Amino acid sequence: MRDAITGLIGRYDQLGRYLDRSAIDRISTYYDESAVRLAAVELINREAAEIVREASQRLWRADPELLLPGGNAYTTRRWAACLRDMDYFLRYASYALVADDATILNERVLNGLDDTYKSLGVPTGPTVRSIALMADVVCEQLSDAGIGPVAIVRVPFEHLCRGLADTNVRAR
Repeated sequence: MRDAITGLIGRYDQLGRYLDRSAIDRISTYYDESAVRLAAVELINREAAEIVREASQRLWRADPELLLPGGNAYTTRRWAACLRDMDYFLRYASYALVADDATILNERVLNGLDDTYKSLGVPTGPTVRSIALMADVVCEQLSDAGIGPVAIVRVPFEHLCRGLADTNVRAR
């Protein structure tokens, strides 16, 4: 899996150039932000179940029809699948957060997901909202712990949201 540093070095290597001031500044920023990134990933690792639970409860409160007959989280099997997918997105967001490269989510998550969700009739709107809610929960917990700035923590979640929003389908 690539990260911000290997990607940067790879680009300069392909161009046959030495690292310039811009590249060195980018590397410096990556390391300056590393404490926040690692704290966020540690929190996600430690509190993943709670993050998913809290985000899902916020989603169900905002969209209770998802849990009613005909809703995409109706039946225990579908509800469990929603929670499983939320955990899946949270885990991959944590990988992208450490790597400081949200584009890894394209290959690992977003490519092919469109076809899967369409074939299953899964609307991505609620999925996008659940991902945004997980970002909110993570950022709130980091802020409560005095860790910040948390804007960088939102980047992989926002990338997932943008990627899935482009593929929104309606439930059957």
